Order: sequence, then structure tokens, then C-alpha cells
Amino acid sequence: MAYLKNGAVNLLNLHYGLHALAMNGAGVFWAVYLLKAGVPTPAVFGSLGLLLGARFLFRPAILLIAPRVGMRALLAFGTIFGSLPYVVLPQVHGVDLALLTLCVVGAIGDSFYWTSYHAYFASLGDAEHRGKQISAREALAALTGIVGPLLVGWTLVTLGPQVAFGAAAVANALSALPFLGTPYVAVKTTAPAAFRTVLPSMLMFATDGWIYACSGYAWQIALFLTLGESFTAFGGAVALSALVGAISGLLLGKYIDAGRGVRAVWLAYGSFAVLILLRAISVDMVALAVIANALGALVACLYVATIMTAVYNQAKRSPCPLRFHVATEGGWDIGGASGCVAAATLSALGAPLSTTILLALAGVALGHFLLHRYYSGIGTLPAQAIAETAA
Repeated sequence: MAYLKNGAVNLLNLHYGLHALAMNGAGVFWAVYLLKAGVPTPAVFGSLGLLLGARFLFRPAILLIAPRVGMRALLAFGTIFGSLPYVVLPQVHGVDLALLTLCVVGAIGDSFYWTSYHAYFASLGDAEHRGKQISAREALAALTGIVGPLLVGWTLVTLGPQVAFGAAAVANALSALPFLGTPYVAVKTTAPAAFRTVLPSMLMFATDGWIYACSGYAWQIALFLTLGESFTAFGGAVALSALVGAISGLLLGKYIDAGRGVRAVWLAYGSFAVLILLRAISVDMVALAVIANALGALVACLYVATIMTAVYNQAKRSPCPLRFHVATEGGWDIGGASGCVAAATLSALGAPLSTTILLALAGVALGHFLLHRYYSGIGTLPAQAIAETAA
């Protein structure tokens, strides 16, 4: 396992596992807790869209700070600040000032965290082992996703949201400790050509944001309602899904690194399309919904390794990985916010959640087209890069 010899990536994956304990625990209850706290479904989608739109606005500020402090400090700040939304979330009671505060605080933390995390991972990782390193990360995150939802679901019911989300805030903050052993990575003061070739990856991330808004947020709400608005039942379904993901998580990364990227694209996006159709028809059908949710983890393992291998390798070859990911995360925000606005509009008009879930198919189609071009070697990458990554 040569890819495990990269100590910096191992520490970064350890961080991500701890971070995922909060994200895959309390984080998956975010939308459904808002629903339970009296926020109407259209307003839940609207608040998520507002958060993503605010992320887009806050993110350029990173470029003013980054050259002075480097990527590691940015990531540490984003990690620690990203604990604050879990403190604010229990204070929400309907559409109120606390909900607005939640959106603003969450946007700042996410802006710093995800931009610097992706850039740092791209900089420290190895192109020849990228798929396996991502799959190892996702498998570790899936393991934490087994425990997290069960623990948070039980805590919400027995001890209340203050304890459940407060513990998540502490766990999230502690995930910054592995950065004590990771290297400093500088950020250039200027990089004139940094955005020249980023458009394909921006579009990839925009499709991912659209898919997540329509088939991620909407599915969480649909599953919660299907399971009778039970936190414990919802947590159990999410934990079962994580177990499936943990078992299958290491498979596709090796497949991609072996030069089978085009096949991986067909497998990942074909599976995703089938999953979206299954989720849409399983709304209000408990057994089928639980099965669809479990299969979602398997599809995620295929999908994340496929898209992120392409994006990380392009970022590492770019003049500035941080600027590259400022742009790609901006694309994600645009796609995600647009999907949330569409979901809020449909919900306000009385459309069933299954209709919103089906909107994700448009993102799947465009994402497949873009990644197929990349792995086929007909995208915008330099010839040498294409030769290294094409199937």
C-alpha cells in the first residue's frame, strides 16, 4: 500500500475522519432539525440556499489572507470556526434571527474550510495514488458515519439538541489537532494564470452542488418524513447507509488509478441516475426508502472518488491550487444555491419532494458529459496531464 506512505495525507485523512464524525453525525440532522424546529419546508430550502449564496460572497476574502498565513492556518481556522453553527442550530425556533445567524456563521466556516481543505489535499496528495487516497478517506468517513447518526439521534431524543449539537461542536474543533503534524504550504501572492483552465472543474462542481441540493437535502427531508419524523429511526437509516459505504469504500479508487476512469464515470453516474429514480419512487414507502438510502452510500463511494480524482489532479497541476478551489467551490455554491431555490419554489407550489429529487438527473447528465471528456483525454488539460489520467 504505497499510497499509505504519505504521512501528511494520512494525517489529513485522520482529520477528515474526526471532522466527519460531526458532519455525518449532527450534520445530517441539520435540515431535518430545522423542519422539526418549526421552519417550513420551503424556508428550509431557502435557508440552505442563502447559506450557499453567502459562501460565494465570503470566499474571495480568503485570497486576501492566504498569502500571509498559508493553507494549513486557513484550514485550521475554517475547522474551528465551523464548529459554531452546531452551537447556533439549537437556538432556531422557526424563521427567526437565529436562523439568519446560522446561515451567516455556517457560510463563513464553510467558505474557509472547504476551499482550503480541497486545496491542501490536492497539494499534499499523489497523482498516481489519488483515487486510493480519496477512497481511503471516504471509507474512514463512512466508519464515523455509522456511529455518529446513531449517537446523535439517541442524544437528541434523550438529552436534547443542546447536548447533541454541543458535542458535535467539540468533536469538530478537536479535528484540527492533526494539523500540528502536517506541513506548511505557502500560497502565492499572485498567480496570473490560475483561473485560465478552471472552467471545466467549476462546471463539474456546479453539477455536484445541484445534485446535492436536489437529491441530497431534499432526500434527507423526504426520508425523515417517511420515517415518521423520528430522529432515532432517521439516525438508524443513515448509520446503515454508512455501513454499506464503509464496506465498499476502498474499491473504486484502485480501479481509477489503474487507468479505468472512463468505465468508472459510466459506473458512477449510471448508478447515481438509478439511485435518484429509486429515491423518487420510494418517498412514503418505509422499507424501500431505507434500502434506497443504504444504496446511496455505495453510489457515493463510486461518485466521490471519480469526480474528486479528476478535480484534485487538475488543481495540483494548476498555478495555484487554492485559487483553483476558490473557483470550483464557487461553482458548487452556484449549483447548490440554484438547486435550493428550485426546491424551495417547487415546495412552495405544493409539488411533492419526489419531483425535486428528480431534478438531480439534469446534474447527473451534465456531470457525466464533463467527466467523460476528462477521462477520455479530450478536455482542456495539457497533453502530458491527459496522458497520465486518461483511460
